[in-house]
Order: sequence, then C-alpha cells, then structure tokens
Amino acid sequence: MALVNKVGLQLKVDMDKCIQYQLVTYCFFENILISNSDLKFLMELAKNNGIELTKFCISLVDKEIFKSPQSARNAITKAEKKNLIIKDGVNKKTISLNKGLNIQVNGLVLLDYKILGSESKEL
Repeated sequence: MALVNKVGLQLKVDMDKCIQYQLVTYCFFENILISNSDLKFLMELAKNNGIELTKFCISLVDKEIFKSPQSARNAITKAEKKNLIIKDGVNKKTISLNKGLNIQVNGLVLLDYKILGSESKEL
C-alpha cells in the first residue's frame, strides 16, 4: 500500500481570485508563461466575455492594468498567439476567452482539483 502525503486547503474567495486561480492553473499545466498584468487583463476579459476590442483596451487603461491602449493591444495579441483568447469580427472586433480554458465565472463556483504528484523510483 502506497503512503500518500495529503495536503488539504479550503478557502472562500471572491470571484476575481477564483477566476485568477483558474487561469493560473490552466497556464501552469499548459506551460504558458503569463505576467501579472496578463493575468489581470484575462480576468477582466473573463468577466466581460465578447467585448469590443477598443472599448476593452480603454477599460484596461482606466483600471490601471496597462498604461496605454496600445500596450493593452500588445498584450492581447500576445495572448491570442498563446491561444488564450479569440478575436471575432472584421471592422469592430470582439474578443473573448478561448472556451477551451473552461473558466467558470457565474454563480457559485467550487474548484475541486485533485492532483497526485509521484516520483518515479527505480528498484
């Protein structure tokens, strides 16, 4: 019988922290590096899915996540290349999180991750 060291943690957090945790967990397991500002803008996008690009960039500057709309656009382009977001439309583009991330943002959200870490032992 294998001996397992179990670590349990139960927290009650606001929805922003819950969304950020989901994003960090996804990026960790997909080996995607993101900065704190990337994490914050992805969280804002999760809450405003399907928002017009220019309006979203301005709101990111208003929330002091980025210093200019252009730096927000640069981060959005970088996230699109990492397949984290999707742009739709031709003239007035809308952006949204990639549905493959499976980020939950509505209602009560219970995150129940079970991760077993094992080390290989040679006998």
